[in-house]
Amino acid sequence: MSEPDEARPHTPSWVYTIGRRALAPLARTLYRPRVEGKDLIPKSGPVIFASNHLSVIDSFAIPIAAAPRAVHFLAKSEYFTGTGVKGWLSRTFFTAVGATPVDRVVGQAAMEALDQQKAILESGAAIALHPEGTRSRDGRLYKGRTGVAFLALETGAPVVPIGLTGTDRVMPVGAKMPSFRERVVVKFGEPLDLSHHGANSGRARRTATDEIMAAIHELSGQELAGVYNELPAQGAVEKIRRAFPHERK
Repeated sequence: MSEPDEARPHTPSWVYTIGRRALAPLARTLYRPRVEGKDLIPKSGPVIFASNHLSVIDSFAIPIAAAPRAVHFLAKSEYFTGTGVKGWLSRTFFTAVGATPVDRVVGQAAMEALDQQKAILESGAAIALHPEGTRSRDGRLYKGRTGVAFLALETGAPVVPIGLTGTDRVMPVGAKMPSFRERVVVKFGEPLDLSHHGANSGRARRTATDEIMAAIHELSGQELAGVYNELPAQGAVEKIRRAFPHERK
């Protein structure tokens, strides 16, 4: 009898494997990244990498630093919806490397993306997420949303906190090309077992998220913003939604 799809190990695509082998040495040569705490990464089994978010290249810096573990990540839906040759190349690349599209505005779409990440974890693979949700434009560390904690409490996967520095100088917001003069630092922290927060309730997700963000803050040394990093409201419905209290997932 064949094994059900959700039980099969999630393996990286050939594009991911070849790209990492080809680009990782080049990236290490160009940016001279300093990686600390790599020995803390679990060598097998499900794991969630949770890091601060300063640049579009963060999701690529983490897999390079975490090698040989394959790491899968969420990517904004815009990378999958472009048109023309550029849109096709972007969509093909991000799909091939195992990225999961997420709509950062529509809550149901975001939950569906988390469900996909849950399936990856349950197969024994590793994922990377940014609890802040979107890039920090002022360098401060923003309050974490509870999606990472949701996955950790649902699956029992440990969370490895990461502090990134320098990626915002390599590829600032709005830049078309990366700088080759800056150095990236990737600091891995002790894996966090969040099971002591109890069942997967709203309260447990919030306290677990705060523990994750405290660990990231210790590694990154950023100034704390104390608020959520909100994208500009898009449309009347979103503006109305933000005017009323709601739980942050």
